Amino acid sequence: MSERRVVITGIGVLTPLSSELELFWQNLTAGKSGIGPVTRFDTTQFDCKIGGEVRDFNAEEFMPVKEARRTDRFVRYAVGAAKKAMTDSGVDMAKEDVNRVGVLIGSGIGGMETIEDQVGTLIRKGPGRVSPFMIPMLIVNMASGYVSMLLGAKGPNLAVVSACATATHALGEAARTIVHNDADIMIAGGSEAAVTQMGYAGFCAMKAMSTRNSEPERASRPFDAQRDGFVMGEGAGVCILESLEHARKRHAKIYCEVAGYGITGDAYHMSAPAPEGEGAARSMIMALGHAKLNPDQVDYINAHGTSTPVGDKCETQAIKKVFGAHAKKLAVSSTKSMTGHLLGAAGAVETAACALAIRDGIVPPTINYENPDPDCDLDYVPNKARQMKVDVCLNNSLGFGGHNATIIVKRHE
Repeated sequence: MSERRVVITGIGVLTPLSSELELFWQNLTAGKSGIGPVTRFDTTQFDCKIGGEVRDFNAEEFMPVKEARRTDRFVRYAVGAAKKAMTDSGVDMAKEDVNRVGVLIGSGIGGMETIEDQVGTLIRKGPGRVSPFMIPMLIVNMASGYVSMLLGAKGPNLAVVSACATATHALGEAARTIVHNDADIMIAGGSEAAVTQMGYAGFCAMKAMSTRNSEPERASRPFDAQRDGFVMGEGAGVCILESLEHARKRHAKIYCEVAGYGITGDAYHMSAPAPEGEGAARSMIMALGHAKLNPDQVDYINAHGTSTPVGDKCETQAIKKVFGAHAKKLAVSSTKSMTGHLLGAAGAVETAACALAIRDGIVPPTINYENPDPDCDLDYVPNKARQMKVDVCLNNSLGFGGHNATIIVKRHE
């Protein structure tokens, strides 16, 4: 089997910065924060009271009202992002072999809101009042399943669950599906809607979230010496991946080429990264190997960069190990400083940022970078976007359980 090349031809995002792709990108490169006080529930008893909520999405624009009521918010987000991506790509399903169009959309947590709601019903009213839609509403695979039903995609269909690495794994595995000639088009990414009481209670109990509640927009500060934890975000990111041959045949616009994919495990700890980012380093090395690129050919890294004390330090160490002297010449930024951490959706939204960085020759900043940390001593594109030629981008996603994923995209010539 000859190696098939894979390109990105469509992008759809739902984020705290915007659910319109170009406005999302405009806000991201302007260094605008999407973080504010949480409005979905009463945060009085919670240590963390801030988050990145999606505010400009109406599910009924993308699916029937009745079906919207029978799906969890993370599924509705997935549908919205997938339909936006399909529109952006120009793919016409009426002209496609639907058996060659697949879906791979994951979620780190799935239907948390449904679980909360139905547990409340069970306690208050008894098991007879629990919704018959509860199970299909909460299971993670329903994002892929429902998107395939709405779009009529009958090709490979599955879901990935690997915490914060989910969406990057989804993109990488979708690309592999195309390389293996099992599909011509894959609708891939991640969706998350964990801004809920249970979501916050759990992460607050872990002491993982920022408590800079009085300054929401300044709370997510990756690589800054005064970082005190991540800020929760929500939303979805979906990319349309196609074989290059198929994209050329229909004269599609091409954002970039998927060049490499790395996937490793730490085998170390449930929530802490391996010392010195050892697993993340191996993931980047694998991705570079598949891409047939030398480290000094990478221009920009969209870092996992969650704003946790240990995580940011370990990722910095991993980058230095992999890139050597070139690490100091790389532009490295964390867009989570603006969107918050979208958990299982993060990798797809951040890959979208990489694709747009290549398109427009601009690298988004790491905002709130005010106090240098001796342990984090790279060029984090502090506070202001940078105009520069971008040919190769690397995106890291590192999840609880020791799941590491790296995807490399490059300019398509």
